[in-house]
Amino acid sequence: MLLLAAVVVLSIAVGAKQLPLADVWQGLLHRDAAEYAVVHRMRLPRTLLGLLAGTALGVAGAVMQALTRNPLADPGLLGINAGAAAAVASAAALLGIGGLGGQVWFALLGAAAVTAAVYVVGGGRGATPARLALAGAALNATLYSYVSAVMLLDSASLERLRFWTVGSLAGAEPATVRTVAPFIAAGLLVALAATRALNALALGDDAARALGARPTLVRATVILAITLLCGAATAACGPIVFVGLLVPHLVRALTGPDLRWMLPYCAVLAPVLLLGADVLGRVLSRPGELQVGTVTAVVGGPLFLWLVLRGRVAHP
Repeated sequence: MLLLAAVVVLSIAVGAKQLPLADVWQGLLHRDAAEYAVVHRMRLPRTLLGLLAGTALGVAGAVMQALTRNPLADPGLLGINAGAAAAVASAAALLGIGGLGGQVWFALLGAAAVTAAVYVVGGGRGATPARLALAGAALNATLYSYVSAVMLLDSASLERLRFWTVGSLAGAEPATVRTVAPFIAAGLLVALAATRALNALALGDDAARALGARPTLVRATVILAITLLCGAATAACGPIVFVGLLVPHLVRALTGPDLRWMLPYCAVLAPVLLLGADVLGRVLSRPGELQVGTVTAVVGGPLFLWLVLRGRVAHP
């Protein structure tokens, strides 16, 4: 929590124009302060969106890994973010929908469709980690090819979506936070409510039934949580990779596989990674910035490779 607080302060203070902590405090509390507009209209919404999106992606990655028993499960690698992106790109190109209020519903629909498709193509109840990973990789590649084709064929869509498809917090506004917060809050509540049943499901369907869980209902509940979390985060920020893959492995090394401990830790540490990457992108490319999706990919890849080489990637 202290680390998260420090990253939040940095996210508000660091940018094209660096603000001293005293000015940040004045901008937060006093409407007549010169820094009020910068803090409240630009930095604070961006920071809050990073908190929400990071929490959503970290928790979604943890429950996906538990549900599929696949240590490589991730909203990006299994194509769920790509499904949301394809639905938003279609809405922008075919229907002219560019506002977040409309995009979020299409993102949820796309995320739900791809979640179900990966599960079915991967074998349903008999799905293995390898089959799920292959199904997700195939759908991921297909859907991102579709998004690229839409953007190349429609210049207006290209202009609206070119930064969004990389994954960015730069366009955050107070309305963005207000729009996605209810969806992410609902997804978090559903995921937290399913932790005991998911722990039981890790022992196998028969053992889960003996412990009072209903495997089919548990899977449907978790898929609903993943859809809400990934759809809302992708609609607001675009597809961001590695947060949902890397954070659960780091947390599992601290807490073990018990999801009652894992999910709260993921909810705290995932936004640390996302906001930290966003701050790093602003610092490295002043006066411009690197998009946060690019930074998480560059930083997350070597970190995950290090975990693999150290033998710390364990099956959930």
